[in-house]
Amino acid sequence: MNTLDRAAVAARMSGFRRQSAEVPDARAAAVAITIAERDGHHGIWLTKRPATMRRHAAQYALPGGRLDPGEDPPTAALRELHEEIGVELPADSVLGLLDDYPTRSGFVITPVVCWSDDSHTPDPNPDEVAELFFVTFEELMVEPRFLTIPESDRPVIQLPIVGALVHAPTAAVIYQFAEVVLRGRATRVDGFEQPVFAWR
Repeated sequence: MNTLDRAAVAARMSGFRRQSAEVPDARAAAVAITIAERDGHHGIWLTKRPATMRRHAAQYALPGGRLDPGEDPPTAALRELHEEIGVELPADSVLGLLDDYPTRSGFVITPVVCWSDDSHTPDPNPDEVAELFFVTFEELMVEPRFLTIPESDRPVIQLPIVGALVHAPTAAVIYQFAEVVLRGRATRVDGFEQPVFAWR
């Protein structure tokens, strides 16, 4: 997986035809899937939210949040990346967008794939980040788990990473990243469900 340099990732993103989602009354949000290198391995940054947060407390998440007025998803994702983990990237670090993912809690998330060189060292904001994880490409190649729940006819997706089970929406977004960027497969993930605790 470490043979994927910036040009290779950019090529896979440019060849991917993303799907947008229009959901009435949903709020627009964006997350940053930020490719970085540590100890010779490429990977992405993943956070665990503080237990004291008002919404989605103690859940695993990519840096991100709702769009401010006048923002597009790349601008919002880069702003949230800086606010949450202290990594400030220029606009040209954005390599492309994955599919929109509508959430049960009323958002449409646009995943923004970015590239960070080794000059950016994270400095997490403790108000927004309880733990910061660097998840290598090798770890992202894990096979997902799927559960059935009585509340939905769609399978709940889980990713066994960072010593835990990461659920959708984060698991769905990361799985599509692994499929599109690491495996070169145009896999859709809008059919994957979130656990009931994430519906609010």
